[in-house]
Amino acid sequence: MIDAQFIELTAGNVAFLLIVGFIGGLVSGFIGSGGAFVLTPGMMSMGASGVVAVASNLCHKFPKALVGARKRHRFGQVDVKLGLVMAASAAAGVWVGAGFMEAVRRNYGEAGSSLYVSVTFVVVLTLVGLFVLRDALRAMRKGDSEREETHRFARWVQSVEIPGTMMTFPVAKIRVSALFTLPLGFATGLLASTIAVGGFIGVPGMIYLLGAPSLVASATELVIAFVMGLAGTLKYAMGGYVDIRLAMLILLGSLFGIQLGAIGTTYVRPYMIKLVTAMIMLIVAVSRALVIPVYLGELRVLALAEPVATLLKGASFLVMVAALAVGAIVIVGAMLKGRQLPKEPYTE
Repeated sequence: MIDAQFIELTAGNVAFLLIVGFIGGLVSGFIGSGGAFVLTPGMMSMGASGVVAVASNLCHKFPKALVGARKRHRFGQVDVKLGLVMAASAAAGVWVGAGFMEAVRRNYGEAGSSLYVSVTFVVVLTLVGLFVLRDALRAMRKGDSEREETHRFARWVQSVEIPGTMMTFPVAKIRVSALFTLPLGFATGLLASTIAVGGFIGVPGMIYLLGAPSLVASATELVIAFVMGLAGTLKYAMGGYVDIRLAMLILLGSLFGIQLGAIGTTYVRPYMIKLVTAMIMLIVAVSRALVIPVYLGELRVLALAEPVATLLKGASFLVMVAALAVGAIVIVGAMLKGRQLPKEPYTE
């Protein structure tokens, strides 16, 4: 077993983890991404290495995702068939990605794994965040508050008829070839096992590639997250990378947050889910970008004075806190505003 570096848990660290877990769960239940783009950077901002943060995040993911999936299934938002089909190939992607992460840690140490996770976060969060933000703002300008339009590329995917591979998904109300769903699932699992965030590919993929509604995509991702979390935990645990203390603390906080977030989806419009997702993604990207020079310094690639490294770490932590605050305020505010509207909860 590899002697992975586990951080010391002080009273302050425990309180921070509970708060991070609660807000991560709130975000997870609301947008269906698993909330890992909040949780993984949150643990890293406390000093956990990239591979330990990813492994511990995956460990807490599957019970939390199960709770969220059951909650949103009651609202009729989960396409179980689509979730299981994508989860089959996602599990394979998790196994491959976890092996890659272990190799990075063996060859480049804690700083190397943290650098890889941070750079990946910055790239993926920025690209996906800007794309989702553009789409949300476009929907807001159109006043498209009642029904989503199927993306042009998704309409093409749905038009492709490949004999022997076509599948119908009743809740998402789409019919597509498995040759599109299986690669999407694998890519989701691959990303989940390397930065513990599969929803960045899974949710947008189901929306823009397959044509599933936002609410169905975000809810169905929780089914996929359950399978990915279980597979990833088994793989990383064999290498000794799972810090069960971190996993249980963020799980404790997130089990409360995820139920509140899931309820919130029934009172907001689809574009609001996208808007919240984009805002948090971009803020967290800034947080991770600030510490990239620190890891480069630890690898002796960049000469960085200790006071500067300390300053960057502190700034990264403050931006991370800002992301948590923005996420909580926007989600709760949207819920309160939505419940005041004279209409029934939104479920389509």
